[in-house]
Amino acid sequence: MTYDTTSPSSPSRTAPKRDTKQRRRILVLNERDPEHPRAGGAEIHVERIFARLVAEGHHVEWLSTGFGGAQPAVTRNGIEIRRRGPLPLYYATIAARTRRIVRDEGFDVVVECLNKVPFYSPLYSPVPVLALCHHLFGAVAFDQVSAPIAAGVVLSELGIRRAYRDCRFLAISDSTARDLRDRGIAADRISVSPPGIDAPAFEVDPEAKRPPRVTYVGRLERYKRVDVMLRAGAQLTERFPDLELLVIGKGAERGHLEALADELGIAGRTRFTGFVEDRERDALLAGTRVCVFPSEKEGWGLTVIEANALGTPVVARDAPGLCDSVRHNDTGVLVSVNAGEQTSDETQAYATAIGDLLEESEEAIALRKRCLAWAAHFDWNRAGDDMEEAIETTLAEAIR
Repeated sequence: MTYDTTSPSSPSRTAPKRDTKQRRRILVLNERDPEHPRAGGAEIHVERIFARLVAEGHHVEWLSTGFGGAQPAVTRNGIEIRRRGPLPLYYATIAARTRRIVRDEGFDVVVECLNKVPFYSPLYSPVPVLALCHHLFGAVAFDQVSAPIAAGVVLSELGIRRAYRDCRFLAISDSTARDLRDRGIAADRISVSPPGIDAPAFEVDPEAKRPPRVTYVGRLERYKRVDVMLRAGAQLTERFPDLELLVIGKGAERGHLEALADELGIAGRTRFTGFVEDRERDALLAGTRVCVFPSEKEGWGLTVIEANALGTPVVARDAPGLCDSVRHNDTGVLVSVNAGEQTSDETQAYATAIGDLLEESEEAIALRKRCLAWAAHFDWNRAGDDMEEAIETTLAEAIR
């Protein structure tokens, strides 16, 4: 199933509509929950769609790892979250816990979130499994963690084709669906359902003048390549003397990025906000001319659409996920970076793209309007409906 990116209609659907009187007990496997210090877009996505299923009368429980200061059990938006950690204990016990909980508490289906280390739940779940796939790391893992750990991640993904061959997959982008097909998952087992977004708390005027601000929003991790934005920004200060660089988010790379800003001589015009609440983030994005996302790989690019919903175009790497959420030369620019390309060449390519979008012009206003129209396609209710239908299709196939 391919998402139609040319009209505001929902994805085409082939599954029959669910009997609205049927209520399901759904067990979700995802390493982190929304309160985890390293939670990101995947956790937002999972919470939003399953909160909608809870509102429809389904029972949802989520097994996640623990973290410092975390309560062992909480309820968020009707979803019951059970935590057990530290991380090694979580993965060491997840198979036995899943079997026990499913059998003792009568769950109908397991939804496994494939975005970190695979759980391989089809090998031990007593009930059918639906795989919700944000993205798989592959070789990108070597850009994020030490080589031994990255090698372990890559090896953990090698058995996906065989272990999940009978499962149905719900991928969040065409890029992720292609990755799954390349790994041997049959195309007819994969449906595509992009995430929705939370509507901004206020409307923006695309014709209003904005300050010369460039913004990144997201976790500060090595593979996100926020350093590219800083290096490109340093090249643009002569052309835009009042240029502001804004980094919204938290993560392990913050110290390195702050040191880099100082080294580049742009510390005085660069602000690191840390985590901010949604309304403040939206206000900052509404006053931004360009958002930049140089990440090496994403499942989709939730923050891209959130920026577009505030009329803000995006410069991003032409990489999996981002090439789906950014419409090249329509809602932003995709920058192609060849393997082995020099840092200076990469920086120049981003500086050129960012600089073009920083100009306040009639085209800039038209671009903001196209961003608003594109973001209007993405709705959490539609994403929740897609999940509900995928679950029903999974269960129907299991009894054939």
